[in-house]
Amino acid sequence: MEWEYEHTQRGTLIIAAVLAVLLIIAVSIVVFGPVWVTVIVGGIMVLMLAIFSTLTVSVRKDALRICFGPIRAFKKIWPICEIASVTTVTNPWYYGWGIRWTPYGPLYNIAGFEAVEVTLVSGKKFRIGTDQPDKLKRAIEKAQYG
Repeated sequence: MEWEYEHTQRGTLIIAAVLAVLLIIAVSIVVFGPVWVTVIVGGIMVLMLAIFSTLTVSVRKDALRICFGPIRAFKKIWPICEIASVTTVTNPWYYGWGIRWTPYGPLYNIAGFEAVEVTLVSGKKFRIGTDQPDKLKRAIEKAQYG
C-alpha cells in the first residue's frame, strides 16, 4: 500500500551525546584496556543509538504508525478510524525526549518541542513529536476524511 505521508526525524542531540560517550569509552579502552564494564556500557550506548536516534511517522489511509530508530525496535500503530481529532501543540521543555508520560497521555518524541496531539474516539490522548506538525496534522486529516 502506498504511504500518504512518511517522515523520519533525526535526534541530533541524542546522537551527539551517545557518540561523545562512545568516544570516551573508546579512549578509556585504549588507555586502560578493555574492562568489562566499559564494554557493556559501550554496547548499551550502541543499542540506545540503534533504538532512539530517529523517529519515523507514517500515515496511510488505514493507520498512523510510529517507529523509533533505524532498526525500528519500538513500533506503535493506531487505526485511522479510531482517531477523533488531531491538533498541533508545543510541548514544554521539561516533557523531554523519548517515550514519556505527560498530563496529556504518552509523548513519543526524539527532538524539539513541536508535536501533534491525537485524541482517540475512546477519549485517550497521546502526542507525537515532529518537526513537521502542520504536514502531519494535514496527513492524518486527509486519511480520516479522504
